[in-house]
Amino acid sequence: MLLRRWFRIEDRELAPVLWAFAYFYFLLSAYYLLRPVRDEMGVRAGLGQLPWLFSATFVAMLLVTPLFGWAATRLPSRRLVPAVYGFFIVNILLFYLAMDRQIAPAWVAGSYFVWLSVFNLFVVSVFWSVMADLFRPDQSRRVFGLIAAGGSAGAITGPGLAAWLVGRVQPDGLLPLAALLMLLALVCALRLFTWRSRQSGSTPVQQQGLGGGILEGIRLLAGSRYLLWIGVFIWCYTSLATFLYFEQAAVVKASFADSAERTQAFALIDLVVNSLTILLQLFVTARLATRLGLSVTLALLPALMLVGFTLLAMFPVFAVLAAVQVVRRAGNYAVTKPGREMLFTLVSQREKYKAKNVIDTLVYRGGDAVSGWLFAGLGALGLGTAGIAWVGVALAALWTLVGLRLGRMGEARAAAYTRDEQ
Repeated sequence: MLLRRWFRIEDRELAPVLWAFAYFYFLLSAYYLLRPVRDEMGVRAGLGQLPWLFSATFVAMLLVTPLFGWAATRLPSRRLVPAVYGFFIVNILLFYLAMDRQIAPAWVAGSYFVWLSVFNLFVVSVFWSVMADLFRPDQSRRVFGLIAAGGSAGAITGPGLAAWLVGRVQPDGLLPLAALLMLLALVCALRLFTWRSRQSGSTPVQQQGLGGGILEGIRLLAGSRYLLWIGVFIWCYTSLATFLYFEQAAVVKASFADSAERTQAFALIDLVVNSLTILLQLFVTARLATRLGLSVTLALLPALMLVGFTLLAMFPVFAVLAAVQVVRRAGNYAVTKPGREMLFTLVSQREKYKAKNVIDTLVYRGGDAVSGWLFAGLGALGLGTAGIAWVGVALAALWTLVGLRLGRMGEARAAAYTRDEQ
């Protein structure tokens, strides 16, 4: 079979890999149906409001992260995942009712922007926590690229559906379909938990929560140099991504006057990026990680962004900005994100769920908030695209060095893990 030959998947791994592929497919299909609506809500709020919305998102993370820690303390993963996804499904339906009935439109627009910025990090973080729990480090290098491709296939389906449906239905009409896709993702997650129980039998961890306090994720992060390096790596990435997002919002607002056209444009941008991403995931990710190692895998995109932001500083035109955005997003989804998730196969189960969630949500959105205000400050000083791009060059250089260092730390942990298994 092609999958077995290309990804060196063993027979016993095939079923969980395919369920994981479908799980991520439905999850990101749902998100990418919801995302164009969020971007349109951001445009409605106005570019000047984006730093406030990013700050509000960070505050929301400060409130929600301890709640997740509380749930993880008391619920086994088999019950934690349905609880998290069920909560968000109900949220989607409530937002649909509010938008459909035009209840406080301005407040709902801002709330939805903040909510989806929380939603996408939490649901994806939980997904990769489950993957890191299911697969060993050596397996992750072979299969995480294929599993990530499931998400990219969903990221093609979602914006494709959004671009096709907008004009036939109002943008908020995408929300019920997204709720259904989330439900299908939950079904796949439960199948994976069933598979794990059949393979290894019940263990105490599977039958009860992880224990510890609700802020244990923060304590675990602060007490581990390895996790702190991952946090710095995430901070560099999200800072560069925020700079590009703000530039994109300004350009699209200037180019499109109609709400439906802007929503469709955001969806089509997603479609192009994710089509490229899935090709890289299927044909590059596994070979890059297994042959060249984690250092190259983690430093590749930062090095490309160093070149990209240098070109943007020298040639501050839309074509270059669009090219940098495509490379940044496709490279992250296809190479950097799977490589980063491989790092979490080398930590304890508490760190996989609790510390990882803090990094993926609180650290991530903290970087968004800080870089959002930094962008606004640089703009207030009169820096245009070129000036801000030079700041991006410095950040990309730092990110490259962090990627190389973190990759070496991951390789050392993987070697120690292999020795312990033998």
